[in-house]
Amino acid sequence: MSHTINHLRKLRLQRSELAVPGSNPEMIEKAANSEADYIFLDIEDAVAPPDKERARANIVQALNQIDWRGRGKTISVRINGLDTHYMYRDVVDLMEQAGDRIDTLLVPKVGVPADLYMVEAMVNQIEIARGFKTRVGLEALIETALGMANVEAIAAFGGRLEAMHFGVADYAASLKARTVNIGGLNPDYPGDQWHFGLSRMTVACRAYGLRAIDGPFGDFSDPDGYKDAARRAAALGIEGKWAIHLSQIALANDIFSPPEKEVDRARRIIDALKVAESQGKGAASLDGKMIDAASERMARNVLATHDAITAGR
Repeated sequence: MSHTINHLRKLRLQRSELAVPGSNPEMIEKAANSEADYIFLDIEDAVAPPDKERARANIVQALNQIDWRGRGKTISVRINGLDTHYMYRDVVDLMEQAGDRIDTLLVPKVGVPADLYMVEAMVNQIEIARGFKTRVGLEALIETALGMANVEAIAAFGGRLEAMHFGVADYAASLKARTVNIGGLNPDYPGDQWHFGLSRMTVACRAYGLRAIDGPFGDFSDPDGYKDAARRAAALGIEGKWAIHLSQIALANDIFSPPEKEVDRARRIIDALKVAESQGKGAASLDGKMIDAASERMARNVLATHDAITAGR
């Protein structure tokens, strides 16, 4: 291992992340009662420009009136982009009126590290001015060609940054990619055309101690398509996926939870290697397969996820 190791900056259970437009109070209430691990209330793409101010006020009200943490939810807000005149008011109103009730702010269309610096500077000042004892984290939405080209530098930003998300819809638009539906596969492409972007973002996340999250799958009438996309993401090391419909929450929770058989094997790997170590061996055999220190690291990843799920129940 390199002498430089960036440990996970913040552990949060994020198998399913429900996207909820702030312009719809009824949906906000349903989200609070859902089985989603994580919820982001949206003021950005899901809200039309004439409804931005009302949506922002709805979100402030919901943050203050609903005990999200008491219901086992991590609560986030997706603010508007830095290229809009809505963003500064989003940060000011949210932080001044409900800053101690927010877990993270999701920053859309992050293109360069300085985008996060601007939001962080505002959050820092408001937390100090208000005397908040809590600390709001930041999450970066990678959904443009510029963001992907700079994804390693963005991941290395540090500060409050906890996670990065892959925003497939705007990413496809930024690349001028031909796609049939949000997050779906183009039958003309031999495989998954999103694989490169997801993989590159995930590598950057793991290198700098961030959580890696996959974005939306637009066709909520196609559960099999959603599950296939989630499985491909999980295979790359992604730890959760957005849900744009209540029906997608259980699918994400299931796929990003290690099966009991996998958990049992992880425990047996660790036990077998302890025995091998006591015998002066660096490797061992389990179920006819060689295991070593790398196997133990993979096993501990499985158990960490399992423990987080168990703690959240």
